[in-house]
Amino acid sequence: MPAPTSAPRTLYDKVFDDHVVYSGSGDTLLYIDRHLVHEVTSPQAFEGLRNAGRKVRRSDCTLVTVDHNIPTISRKNFKSISTFIGEPDSRAQCAALEDNVKEFGLTYFGMDDKRQGIVHIIGPEQGFTLPGTTVVCGDSHTSTHGAFGALAFGIGTSEVEHVLATQCLPQAKSKNMRISVEGKLAEGVTSKDIVLHIIGIIGTAGGTGCVIEFAGSAIRNLSMEARMSICNMSIEGGARAGMIAPDEITFTYLKGRPLSPRDGEEWDKAEAYWRTLKSDAGAKYDIEVEIKAEDIVPTVTWGTSPQDTVGIDGVVPSPESFPEAQRPNVVRSLQYMGLEPGTPMDQVKIDKAFLGSCTNGRIEDLRSAARVIIASEKNGGPSKVAGHVEAMIVPGSGLVKQQAEAEGLDVIFKRAGFDWREAGCSMCLGMNPDQLKPQERCASTSNRNFEGRQGAGGRTHLMSPAMVAAAALSGHLVDVRKLTGTHGGEDGGLKITSYSDYLTPVTVPAPAVEPTEQTAQGQTPVKAAAAASAGLPKFTVVKGFAAPMWEANVDTDKIIPKQFLKTLLRTGLGAALFWPLRYDVKTGEEIPDFVLNKEPYRHSSLLVCTGPNFGCGSSREHAPWALNDFGIRCVMAPSFGDIFKNNCFKNGMLPLELPQADLDALYEDASAGLELAVDLENEVVVRPNGKPAVPFKIDAFRRHCLLNGLDDIGLTLEHRAEIEKFEEKRSAVWPWLDGVGYAKKGQKVIAVPVGGAKKSATEW
Repeated sequence: MPAPTSAPRTLYDKVFDDHVVYSGSGDTLLYIDRHLVHEVTSPQAFEGLRNAGRKVRRSDCTLVTVDHNIPTISRKNFKSISTFIGEPDSRAQCAALEDNVKEFGLTYFGMDDKRQGIVHIIGPEQGFTLPGTTVVCGDSHTSTHGAFGALAFGIGTSEVEHVLATQCLPQAKSKNMRISVEGKLAEGVTSKDIVLHIIGIIGTAGGTGCVIEFAGSAIRNLSMEARMSICNMSIEGGARAGMIAPDEITFTYLKGRPLSPRDGEEWDKAEAYWRTLKSDAGAKYDIEVEIKAEDIVPTVTWGTSPQDTVGIDGVVPSPESFPEAQRPNVVRSLQYMGLEPGTPMDQVKIDKAFLGSCTNGRIEDLRSAARVIIASEKNGGPSKVAGHVEAMIVPGSGLVKQQAEAEGLDVIFKRAGFDWREAGCSMCLGMNPDQLKPQERCASTSNRNFEGRQGAGGRTHLMSPAMVAAAALSGHLVDVRKLTGTHGGEDGGLKITSYSDYLTPVTVPAPAVEPTEQTAQGQTPVKAAAAASAGLPKFTVVKGFAAPMWEANVDTDKIIPKQFLKTLLRTGLGAALFWPLRYDVKTGEEIPDFVLNKEPYRHSSLLVCTGPNFGCGSSREHAPWALNDFGIRCVMAPSFGDIFKNNCFKNGMLPLELPQADLDALYEDASAGLELAVDLENEVVVRPNGKPAVPFKIDAFRRHCLLNGLDDIGLTLEHRAEIEKFEEKRSAVWPWLDGVGYAKKGQKVIAVPVGGAKKSATEW
């Protein structure tokens, strides 16, 4: 499929262009090569398929696991999810996923499968993630897979349903951003330090509307696992995705993995294509950032945003050192974190240490931590976890755990006093039993330090695996180089094994019923599916009270915390909207001063926020669901997190970007308890008492869909012919993408029709 233009293109441009199914009015329709599914963001998607009589279009391009909700305690006595998971809502989500994969005939790594793990670790581990592919998942850290030169991004639940039904997504083209890190990294500085340093420079909104390409000699010299850590946190910089051009390091990593192209002609053809996936000389970027590697030191966070970074040799900042508009947020962060300005970071005492997550739960991360323990002991430093600290190591997958144990890493950790766990997301987001208690302070390898992220009232400092290990041994944040000293660059005598010793072929569940005659003759699942659309409520004029908010970077954890994500429904979340701000975390009582706890704002249908980057953070669609359920159908702000903005449109809501001066005027009206009206037909916000209306403009296609309550899946299914034509070309040009490893070569796997016979998930 030749590019539509000969002009120099970026890596992002090339992958995007190679997946265009249709381009007309509205967003471009992109084909999705790889879809990863987990238990938290999928129940409502499968229910939507069921209600519309639709099937999964490409089961051979879909991989499912459980990770967010599951306990990480020993599975020695595991028999089933129903008996092993104690928390009712978590158990219900996991059980629902097992029912769904059986009904729809999907490949599933369950808790009794050694290949189970965090969704963004098992994809690359299995070779499911490949260069030049489009990869999506109902999780914002899908950006991880961009390390392979894939276009990978998080999606909301409505889009999960969309991909399951059509294998496509309507997408607007993002801007191109390049971040180059040149030079040699100092001893003790890792990829986690690089990405924290970057986010500290560009901020959590610096990449909004962009796909970031990470480049430069420091990036090229990183291993694949280190590259994944950097791309993983692209979303923390506000970007839609992060990408790194594939090279020899990429190809070596992928060779021989179960779902990689097969050795021989297929591999040679794939590699030849992958080598074209680099930005052309002269390609234009909308934003460029250059960073010197030697400027990066071991880095930690001090506040409640990933942009709140400082070198470990620095101090807790003072609010006065920030622009005046940012100071209220800084004051709130310091109060929440219990920190005083001027406190040296290496004197901050911790209560817990967590090593794991999709950012840093791979074998190299575990080796890095083990080397710190070994080097500290050699240098006469601490060799055991400090007495007041609880420390846990959570491998990112069952195969990572198996490999670590074969290398003896578990022995090193347990001897030092670390708790050695089973694979899962664990304390990264605390949707499982691994949580912080109020005011407990944690040194963490995870990706977010939002308020309550690891447990209500918990305080999180982000850092590298080596820094977490050093903090656990010392009992406080510390420069890892003080423990490793002259032994910092040594291997530590670890036994290094190859991943290939732990991989096994992936098999696919057979269809629960035989293909119909029509399907055997070539009718696709989309042609066979009903084109019925559930539809959305029309958005014409929304009038009412507007809740005024002034905060910047209102993240999705503030809008709806993770403890409310265990619902199987899209409704019922309004009472939990803005829970951390609206209720006392200890008593559950309303905080009288919070806007939604006051009259007339208890009945708001609009929200005016004067701070930028509203809805940053997770891809969870629960945030707009909660706003919608409360009754708020329009949020007005200077800017929005990309995924949140998209999720609002998917739910018939209007995320309205307005100039600061207009927002300030509307904020005054809202603060006075006056009603506003958002008139989408005429594209104005009507103000009270004869004040001049505020005009606005939104994308014409978005406006058309909102006014008419149009459902995206129904719109996509109007392009059935284009989808099938694209798939024919895809199979001819990139045959290794047609589920090789899941099914016999050249044979597509047909999804299980709704209502078909069921098969035990454990038989696979």
